[in-house]
Amino acid sequence: MKRFILVLLSAFILIGCQSKPVTGETVTVAGGYYKNVTADELREMLKNKDFVFVNVHIPYAGDITDTDSSIPYDGIEQNLSQLPSDKNAKIMLYCRSGRMSAIAAEKLVSLGYTNIWNLNGGMLAWEQAGFEIEK
Repeated sequence: MKRFILVLLSAFILIGCQSKPVTGETVTVAGGYYKNVTADELREMLKNKDFVFVNVHIPYAGDITDTDSSIPYDGIEQNLSQLPSDKNAKIMLYCRSGRMSAIAAEKLVSLGYTNIWNLNGGMLAWEQAGFEIEK
């Protein structure tokens, strides 16, 4: 009986330590929606990165580690070749404050992309959470 309780307790501890999937906050825009995430949620998502990570800030002000590309927020439509051709692919956007990436997210949704994510508060929120920016 002791052994059973020990195994059961161990299982509960393991389940409790597993990270929960990030769902983000839904932002409804014309043509669909995108998801906002906090800096802490992005940090969790980067542990098992399954998305294309794009910095849309202009002018360049640094990158978050593991950034895949930089595309100007106001040139996102002209640079679709730098994004996955699959419009269901997961794409995470960020900028310095979150304003430019929200504009880019809305543009991608209007173009039919269905799995767009945005770092709410941008690199400022990232730094405020204690995480570093690569310069």
